[in-house]
Order: sequence, then structure tokens, then C-alpha cells
Amino acid sequence: MTGTHGNDDNEEVRMELKYCEHCGGLWLRECGAGVVYCGNCQPKVADLPVAKKKRRPTLPIGRRTLVEDYEAESSERSEMDLEAVGGVA
Repeated sequence: MTGTHGNDDNEEVRMELKYCEHCGGLWLRECGAGVVYCGNCQPKVADLPVAKKKRRPTLPIGRRTLVEDYEAESSERSEMDLEAVGGVA
């Protein structure tokens, strides 16, 4: 609250426009309030079961393939590239 200089008649309450995270409707709430549901949806959301923590999906990790002593020489690479170009059109 701001503007309280001994006069209780001039109290100001700052409000902000907020959308309800359940129904999507717009409503006003006090600035800094942590409420995210409108007055109509708060009882509905309170009845819902508590969500479980979602597991992050993980990719399966298999054994690594190890290829030893495989290194084509630069002259072999250029010959292989030329052979691949001469395909059937």
C-alpha cells in the first residue's frame, strides 16, 4: 500500500491484470500476490490430485563401437570419391 500519510481515506492498492492458468479468463489481483487462478477456478483446482514429478526422458546408452586401426589414406579416399560419382543416372 502506498500514500498513507496519516489519512486512511487515501489508501491505494495496486492491481495487475492476470489471466487464470486454468480457464484462461482475465481478472485483477493485487500486485505481488502469488495467486494464479481466478476465484471461480480455485476450488476446482484444489480438488485436483497433486501432480507427480515428471521424469525427464533419457536416451538409451548402449556400448560404444570401437574400430581400431581404420584410417584410409588420402589417395584411397580420392579414388573412392571418383568411383562413387560414376553411378547410373
